[in-house]
Amino acid sequence: MEIINESSSSAAVKKPGMSAGGKLLIGVTGGIGIGLSVVCASFVAPAFRKFCLPYVPATTEQIQNVLQFLPKNASGKLLDIGSGDGRIVVAAAKHVRSLKTDGVELNPWLVYYSRLAALRDGVSTQSRFFRRDLWKFSIKDYNYVVIFGVEQMMLDLEHKLIAECSHNAKIIACRFPLPHLQPERTIEDGVNTVWFYDLSKQSQAAGC
Repeated sequence: MEIINESSSSAAVKKPGMSAGGKLLIGVTGGIGIGLSVVCASFVAPAFRKFCLPYVPATTEQIQNVLQFLPKNASGKLLDIGSGDGRIVVAAAKHVRSLKTDGVELNPWLVYYSRLAALRDGVSTQSRFFRRDLWKFSIKDYNYVVIFGVEQMMLDLEHKLIAECSHNAKIIACRFPLPHLQPERTIEDGVNTVWFYDLSKQSQAAGC
């Protein structure tokens, strides 16, 4: 009678190991997952702030409406608050070559993209992009300030503009107007409406 030693047979059978290709696939998938998490965090994080300034690219019509308030002989410095992918900053630099144009944006990936866009369009020496919190960024040296804000932040932003901007600064608001300041001009264009403010012409009652 043949006697089978099951314990010996079981020990002799080895479980197949994971192939090198499988390990590579897991490693690549994990790396992509981590990379996507890091990138997405830059876009999701603002939602946890007091005011969420979402990334919504400016339309061609909005850009053209903004540029109407920038005379060809304008000088000094322009700041785009929440500059996103930098298209307003780049367009303003190309429109008025004598104007220094800056953007402030919290999302690092959009800042990197904006710098590349400025380099691509030949205005990298004329434009700068800062990765900063707009509430902590000084705006006192700017002659023109462009705002693509959300309704909930416009009152606090109006207070910051009045407190920090020079008395003759020009403000260009898109999507939502400033709640108390009176615009000098308005381009009515639906969602592309733009309001133009001249702080030198605001009443003392407004605190300017």
